[in-house]
Amino acid sequence: MRLNYHHLRYFQEVAREGNLTRAAARLNLSQSALSTQIRTLEERLGHALFERTGRAMTLTEAGRIALDHAQRIFDVGDDLVATLTASGAASAPLRVGALSTLSRNFQLRFLRPALGSGGELVLSSGNSQSLLRALEDLALDVVLLTDPPPRDAFPDLVAHRLAEQPVGLHGTARRLAHDSLADLLSAEPVILPTESSIRTGFDSLVARLGVTPRIAATVDDMAMVRLLARDDVGLAITPAVVLADELAQGLLATAPFPLDIVESFYAVTAPRTFPHPVLGQLLDLSIDAQDG
Repeated sequence: MRLNYHHLRYFQEVAREGNLTRAAARLNLSQSALSTQIRTLEERLGHALFERTGRAMTLTEAGRIALDHAQRIFDVGDDLVATLTASGAASAPLRVGALSTLSRNFQLRFLRPALGSGGELVLSSGNSQSLLRALEDLALDVVLLTDPPPRDAFPDLVAHRLAEQPVGLHGTARRLAHDSLADLLSAEPVILPTESSIRTGFDSLVARLGVTPRIAATVDDMAMVRLLARDDVGLAITPAVVLADELAQGLLATAPFPLDIVESFYAVTAPRTFPHPVLGQLLDLSIDAQDG
């Protein structure tokens, strides 16, 4: 037997008032009818929800748990109405998925306009397949990736290219003191992200140069790439945006040798009748910034 949400609403009102008589008056019900509804809910849940002392109604532990769930249930209902009627100041959280290897600095740049909007932001990370499946199921509003989704697997998803940045070699000054790119890659250890376009480009580069690189670490998290580069474990092979703070502070520098590797950033969305209102603004701002 499913939960009767009318009973849950009556329970919520009694819990707020702490008095059956006042709650009945607010609900325009007789006291006896309201008492019957509360008893029915207690029987359905299998627990007493109130301790009755005289005319006072005090929540039991089960009652406090039920009230917390009731509030969330009705809040979701309010969000549903606001979303489908495009009314109300409140809106559902903006749910963003990001590839685990994606630069945190890039994510922040994309999301910064939403951070001051007063709305809630929910961030998730993972691999592209799981994130794109969640997007298809409408569990996410947008997914940030470095490659567009394959058309054969995700024919309905739309990839918006937000930026394209060259990949470079970044590290401490002592590691960069070499006369050529081949010498640099032969002598110094590298920190290599697992992100596909960077790894593919790097493998092609060292094959052309005829060098065998010494890989200090292969990392699936750009935040860890930053930490390893700062600790001078090796040269980080990333777009400059990943190490923007370290480069600006002079902690790290960029090698003067172009790698001819480019990383692109995409925001992937699913066709929706009711898209999140903030998402369109983020896409417009990011695309405008790239065009500018």
